[in-house]
Parts: sequence; C-alpha cells; structure tokens
Amino acid sequence: MNEILSIQTLSIIVPLYKSEANLPLLFSELTRIATLAPVDVELVFVDDGSPDRCGAIVETKLGEWQSQGKMRAQLLRLSRNFGSFAAITAGLQHATGDYFAVLAADLQEPPELALEFLDHMRSGDADIVFGQRTGREDPALSRLAARLFWGLYRRLVNPDIPSGGVDVFGCTAKVRDQVCSMKEVETSLPALLFWVGFRRAFVPYQRRRREHGESAWTFGKKLRYLMNSVFSFTDLPIRALLGVGVLGMALALLGAATVVIGKLSGSISVPGYSATVLAIFFFGGLTSAGLGIVGQYLWLTLQNTRRRPLFIVASRVVSSKTGSLQTTGESAPPPNPGPPRPPSATSNPGA
Repeated sequence: MNEILSIQTLSIIVPLYKSEANLPLLFSELTRIATLAPVDVELVFVDDGSPDRCGAIVETKLGEWQSQGKMRAQLLRLSRNFGSFAAITAGLQHATGDYFAVLAADLQEPPELALEFLDHMRSGDADIVFGQRTGREDPALSRLAARLFWGLYRRLVNPDIPSGGVDVFGCTAKVRDQVCSMKEVETSLPALLFWVGFRRAFVPYQRRRREHGESAWTFGKKLRYLMNSVFSFTDLPIRALLGVGVLGMALALLGAATVVIGKLSGSISVPGYSATVLAIFFFGGLTSAGLGIVGQYLWLTLQNTRRRPLFIVASRVVSSKTGSLQTTGESAPPPNPGPPRPPSATSNPGA
C-alpha cells in the first residue's frame, strides 16, 4: 500500500509577480517541503508578467535541478500581467499532480501549510483545504484595512469565507477539474472555490511579516475584486435597488402629502414647485443608480459571452528528474481542464 501511495504527486503552484528578492529563500523552503513530503512533488511557477527577473531566475534554477535530478518542476510565463487568480488557474491547469497546493511567493503564509493540506486530502476527510489566518504580523494599519475588507466581503459575498480571508489552499484533482472547467472572467477565485462545494477543512496559521518588497495588492485592486465578487456571486445590489425603490415610493407619498397640506395651508406660493423638484431629484438619482447596477451585470455578461481566454501562456519550461529541459511556446490554455495525470491506483474521484 505504501508503494502505491508513493507514486502520487503533490503539485505546488506558486504565482510570481515582483518576487525576485524572495526567490532564494523560496527555493530553499520548497526544496525542504519536497524532502518532507510523503509523495512526489511537482513545482509549478507562474510568471504573471512580472517586470523583474523572476522568470529568468526560475528558469536557471530549473536547469540546475534538472542536472542534479532533484526536482520535477515547470515554469509558465504569461504573456502579460493577468492577475494572481488567473495565474493560479494557469498553474492548476498545467499541473500534473493528484493533489494541488497554492502557496504565495512572499512566504508570508508558511510553506508547511502545503504538507498540512496534503494530510487532510490524503486522509479523505476533505476535498479542499483552506489556510485560515488567526493573526497577522503586519503593520497595524494593514491589519485594520484587511479586517474591514474581509468583514465587508463576508457580509456582502459569502459568510462562509474565513474572517481573515483566503490566500492559500489545497485541493484534490476533482475540485481542480471543476474549478478549471469554469471559464468565467472578472470573477473571484476564493468565492468560486466556496461555490463549488465539496468537503472542506481549515488549517489555522499565523501570517508572517513580509521580508522583502511591498504588496502589489493595492486598494484599487481590492476595491475592484470586491465589486467583481459582489456582482458575480450575489444579487444583493438588485435587492438593494428594489428596497430603495420601495422606500422611494414611501417617501414620495409622504412628500405628496406634505405638498397637499402646504398647498391647502397656503405656505407654498409657487404651484407645483415642491412636488416637481422632489420628483426630479429623487427619481433621477434612483434611475442613475439602477442603470449603474444593471450596467455592471450587463458588463459581466458581455465579458463571459466574449469567451476570451483567462490567460495566455507565452512559454512553458518543464523540468523532470531525468531527461533535459523542454521549452514550448503556447498561445492559449489547454482545451481540457488539465493535462492527463499519471495513472494512480488511488486517483478514483470517489475514493
């Protein structure tokens, strides 16, 4: 039985963007994790159009591992910066393992989480495992901003998401296949992972202090991410608009009663002035808000109707324990949710 399990593979996906300073320590940590893992490990690096030398450094490292016969690894270079969610999806689609773990290149999330994810998945008690932050070693302002953001996200999008948010996770092949089969754009990967269901588990951890560089997760990106999540996974804006409409009707009736009383008492000297101004301002604002919300849904529908690829791989470098480095040029994601995995006696989705 141990021999059967040993042929399984854990694919670790690491998106890269402005991560050059973190790479030496990242390579060391991933090598250590691969040594400790009870299964074979494949590393999948995704260069998300990084402006630094991330791709070149990783490719050199792949050649070094290749010559030493140490590590199965591959590097995907996206043609531009598509965003971390698209980079993760690219890595999931091209990975060849039986289990998958997504880690961050800045190492603020402990790499050991990949092994804990693997334990839960191999034991059969979970199909998808999320890292759950219990604390952060970030500056006070960053902690406050993150708490407000994820609190709002939980309230507006999905209350099941951990209060600290989701940055890293692990999943089985059947979860990977379902997620990668969805061709939505302008969406939220964490919300999508919760939407697909399956059995979940959570691994608590303490978020580490960032050692190098600054986060590319700016306020503008957070705001866009929140808006896309709201419009993709909930009808809250439509229900809110309906509520505002009902409230507007009530206020309009109240205003009409006030105007009638004022007219009868003689306090309104210009006939129809108050009622006209009240109607113009209120219903004008209500119409503008409604058009904006409907426009958001129409935009998302248009984006998904276009069927543009979520990402474009400019080149792919694959390193195995034997043979030589293989570099291929690609212009689109593979047609299937993922490339075929090596046969395994325990790869039955129902196992």
